[in-house]
Amino acid sequence: MMLPTHVLAGMLLAAPLVRVAPEFAPVGFVAGFFGGLFPDLDMYVGHRKTLHYPVYYSALAGVALVAALMAPSAVTVAAALFFLGAALHSVSDMYGGGLELRPWEGNSDRAVYDHYRERWVAPQPGVRYDGAAEDLALSVGLALPLLVLVDGSLRLVVAGTLLVAAVYTLLRRHLAELAALVIPLVPVALTPYLPDRYREMKSNK
Repeated sequence: MMLPTHVLAGMLLAAPLVRVAPEFAPVGFVAGFFGGLFPDLDMYVGHRKTLHYPVYYSALAGVALVAALMAPSAVTVAAALFFLGAALHSVSDMYGGGLELRPWEGNSDRAVYDHYRERWVAPQPGVRYDGAAEDLALSVGLALPLLVLVDGSLRLVVAGTLLVAAVYTLLRRHLAELAALVIPLVPVALTPYLPDRYREMKSNK
């Protein structure tokens, strides 16, 4: 799934705070946003492996959630929502297509790395690939309740994220074709710094 979908899902995890602990809702929304974003910081360094931990984030989220329930504070609530967002991101990538330049072709057997079992998890039925029409529909579905629940700068964040999702969906396939044209032109000395899926494509040229 695309990054906008992940961050919107992370934010929506904080929705119950609006009713049960409204004083912590803003920090919860922000922490959920960054939790949903954090795993994809490995985009160019072992994507879906270096910072994706479907099992360990889930375990940390459980511990942090208990801590937040027992001793609610801005810090414990933020930690719980951050790890919940990161866990949801890592787990849901199993259902968002394979790790390849053109995931709509369905040739990859790698969706996300499971560090606990030390193996790649194969893509599962769900969103065909990041930026697919159903991915955008999911982003819209997540954004609509958020636009009702938040206001001010957070509402702008949600609206801006939704705009990014729409633009990315529109350009997704074109970006893959552009990469296919540009990667062969990258100097050999820079090849080790390319993401795996780009490096493999260059080595096949």
